[in-house]
Amino acid sequence: QVQLVESGGGSVQPGGSLRLSCDASGNIFSLNDMGWYRQAPGKQRELVAAITRGGRTNYADSVKGRFTISRDNAKNTVYLQMNSLKPEDTAVYYCNAKPYGTGRNYWGQGTQVTVSS
Repeated sequence: QVQLVESGGGSVQPGGSLRLSCDASGNIFSLNDMGWYRQAPGKQRELVAAITRGGRTNYADSVKGRFTISRDNAKNTVYLQMNSLKPEDTAVYYCNAKPYGTGRNYWGQGTQVTVSS
Protein backbone atom coordinates (compact mmCIF):
# COMPACT_ATOMS: atom_id res chain seq x y z
CA GLN A 1 0.00 0.00 0.00
CA VAL A 2 1.41 3.34 -1.06
CA GLN A 3 0.55 6.51 0.83
CA LEU A 4 0.89 9.89 -0.84
CA VAL A 5 0.72 13.26 0.89
CA GLU A 6 0.71 16.45 -1.17
CA SER A 7 1.66 19.89 0.09
CA GLY A 8 2.52 23.31 -1.27
CA GLY A 9 -0.79 24.41 -2.71
CA GLY A 10 -2.26 27.84 -2.11
CA SER A 11 -3.39 31.06 -3.70
CA VAL A 12 -1.21 33.07 -6.02
CA GLN A 13 -1.60 35.91 -8.49
CA PRO A 14 -1.27 35.33 -12.23
CA GLY A 15 2.37 35.12 -13.20
CA GLY A 16 3.35 33.77 -9.81
CA SER A 17 4.95 30.48 -8.82
CA LEU A 18 4.26 27.56 -6.53
CA ARG A 19 6.06 24.31 -5.81
CA LEU A 20 4.05 21.24 -4.95
CA SER A 21 5.56 18.32 -3.08
CA CYS A 22 4.34 14.77 -2.75
CA ASP A 23 5.81 12.58 -0.04
CA ALA A 24 5.44 8.86 -0.63
CA SER A 25 5.68 5.92 1.73
CA GLY A 26 4.80 2.26 1.81
CA ASN A 27 7.01 0.89 -0.92
CA ILE A 28 10.32 1.39 -2.71
CA PHE A 29 9.83 4.86 -4.12
CA SER A 30 12.41 4.49 -6.87
CA LEU A 31 10.28 1.76 -8.45
CA ASN A 32 7.30 4.08 -8.92
CA ASP A 33 6.31 5.99 -11.99
CA MET A 34 5.00 9.25 -10.56
CA GLY A 35 2.67 11.89 -11.87
CA TRP A 36 0.72 15.03 -11.11
CA TYR A 37 -2.88 15.36 -12.21
CA ARG A 38 -5.38 18.15 -11.72
CA GLN A 39 -9.12 18.52 -11.66
CA ALA A 40 -10.94 21.80 -12.06
CA PRO A 41 -14.60 22.21 -11.07
CA GLY A 42 -16.87 20.59 -13.62
CA LYS A 43 -13.97 19.07 -15.55
CA GLN A 44 -12.36 15.67 -15.75
CA ARG A 45 -9.10 14.90 -14.01
CA GLU A 46 -6.21 15.40 -16.42
CA LEU A 47 -2.54 14.57 -16.49
CA VAL A 48 -0.29 17.56 -15.88
CA ALA A 49 3.15 15.97 -15.77
CA ALA A 50 4.72 12.58 -15.24
CA ILE A 51 8.15 11.19 -14.49
CA THR A 52 9.17 7.57 -14.91
CA ARG A 53 11.36 5.43 -12.70
CA GLY A 54 14.20 6.27 -15.06
CA GLY A 55 13.59 10.00 -14.97
CA ARG A 56 11.86 10.44 -18.31
CA THR A 57 9.30 13.24 -18.20
CA ASN A 58 6.26 14.27 -20.18
CA TYR A 59 3.92 17.23 -19.87
CA ALA A 60 0.50 18.36 -20.92
CA ASP A 61 0.77 20.84 -23.78
CA SER A 62 -0.91 23.48 -21.64
CA VAL A 63 1.95 23.50 -19.10
CA LYS A 64 5.01 22.86 -21.25
CA GLY A 65 7.69 25.44 -20.63
CA ARG A 66 6.05 26.60 -17.38
CA PHE A 67 5.94 23.51 -15.14
CA THR A 68 8.76 21.15 -14.20
CA ILE A 69 8.37 17.75 -12.57
CA SER A 70 11.26 16.24 -10.66
CA ARG A 71 11.90 13.53 -8.12
CA ASP A 72 14.27 12.92 -5.24
CA ASN A 73 14.47 9.19 -4.62
CA ALA A 74 16.52 9.71 -1.45
CA LYS A 75 13.64 11.72 0.03
CA ASN A 76 10.80 9.66 -1.50
CA THR A 77 9.42 12.87 -2.91
CA VAL A 78 8.19 14.14 -6.25
CA TYR A 79 7.90 17.85 -6.98
CA LEU A 80 6.01 20.05 -9.39
CA GLN A 81 7.50 23.49 -9.90
CA MET A 82 4.87 25.75 -11.41
CA ASN A 83 5.89 29.08 -12.90
CA SER A 84 4.02 31.73 -14.85
CA LEU A 85 0.77 30.51 -13.38
CA LYS A 86 -2.47 31.36 -15.13
CA PRO A 87 -6.06 31.47 -13.85
CA GLU A 88 -6.79 28.37 -15.92
CA ASP A 89 -4.27 26.45 -13.80
CA THR A 90 -6.70 26.70 -10.89
CA ALA A 91 -7.60 23.18 -9.79
CA VAL A 92 -7.07 20.52 -7.17
CA TYR A 93 -3.73 18.88 -7.88
CA TYR A 94 -3.30 15.19 -7.15
CA CYS A 95 -0.16 13.12 -6.84
CA ASN A 96 -0.23 9.68 -8.47
CA ALA A 97 2.00 6.64 -8.09
CA LYS A 98 2.16 3.59 -10.32
CA PRO A 99 4.43 0.98 -8.74
CA TYR A 100 6.32 -1.01 -11.33
CA GLY A 101 4.84 -4.40 -12.16
CA THR A 102 1.70 -4.07 -10.01
CA GLY A 103 -0.82 -2.52 -12.38
CA ARG A 104 -2.04 -0.42 -9.48
CA ASN A 105 -2.70 3.29 -9.11
CA TYR A 106 -2.43 5.26 -5.90
CA TRP A 107 -3.63 8.80 -5.27
CA GLY A 108 -2.99 11.49 -2.73
CA GLN A 109 -5.75 13.53 -1.13
CA GLY A 110 -5.13 16.54 -3.36
CA THR A 111 -4.01 20.11 -2.79
CA GLN A 112 -5.83 23.21 -3.99
CA VAL A 113 -4.10 25.68 -6.30
CA THR A 114 -5.91 28.95 -6.98
CA VAL A 115 -4.60 31.52 -9.42
CA SER A 116 -6.47 34.78 -9.19
CA SER A 117 -5.90 38.50 -9.08
